[in-house]
Amino acid sequence: MKNVLTVESVSKTYGKYTALNNVSISVPKGSVFGLLGPNGAGKTSLIRIINQITLPDSGRILLNGENLQPHHVLDIGYLPEERGLYKRMKVGDQALYLAQLKGMSYADAKKKLKYWFEKFEITEWWHKKIEELSKGMAQKVQFIVTVMHAPKLLIFDEPFSGFDPINANLIKDEILKLRDEGATIIFSTHRMESVEELCDYIALIDKSNKILDGKLNDIKQEFKTNQFEVGLACENKEVLLQDINAQFLTQNSPTLSFNEDVRLLVNLKEEESSKDLIQFLNNKAQITHFTEIIPSANDIFLKAVANNE
Repeated sequence: MKNVLTVESVSKTYGKYTALNNVSISVPKGSVFGLLGPNGAGKTSLIRIINQITLPDSGRILLNGENLQPHHVLDIGYLPEERGLYKRMKVGDQALYLAQLKGMSYADAKKKLKYWFEKFEITEWWHKKIEELSKGMAQKVQFIVTVMHAPKLLIFDEPFSGFDPINANLIKDEILKLRDEGATIIFSTHRMESVEELCDYIALIDKSNKILDGKLNDIKQEFKTNQFEVGLACENKEVLLQDINAQFLTQNSPTLSFNEDVRLLVNLKEEESSKDLIQFLNNKAQITHFTEIIPSANDIFLKAVANNE
């Protein structure tokens, strides 16, 4: 798969502080790529380098196979965590101004903005000043000015900040639609549920170093612990628990049980398989629930960062 963005061995220091240490990532075309990490890990430093706000001390950035150049700013849309709209400027005038900075003609910008303002049902905001809008309303305007020039690469840093659940869902759907229409998206967030919903690939940076990256589903497979959640219906709960605990390592499930007498988490050893567990349970009780526990993005984040201590 072709990579839209390639970061090769990028390092960045500020005095004695190392913000990035030999970081390399590849962002496949047409994907949503989650750039994750704790506060201060180096994510923002990398985003600033990609946007040519700062330069790396070493390493290089490639956009569609070309060394990153000043003109590539027209191919990138960036929604920063700290929003940057002029509060006393009218929404329409500001959007037109920013569109032209991104290389759009006045006529094309007006046509594209009309499309987006109608789509988001905000045409009545055109003559309002940013300071007259709520935070969520201003966020919608910021999102529009980020995407309206149809850049090849979109970088969203905490895009759902300030949104209520309805508008967050609206923006999520638009991000996925942009991906399906051919855009490549870098998505930086601390909201792990959004990573689950949106990201095809992730990279995790901690203490200036990349500590994992790859396809999210492949990483989930790597972090599996051979744990299964089982629900059982039986006549004698105490005897059943004795039998299971004599054979397997178990713990109570955090999931509420409704129609079962027993719900447990069962950890299998390397030499044991789910087939072994099912055969054992079938001889002891009625299996009402059986699922493998796949680690969430949040589980992976916490474990990988803890392992990097």
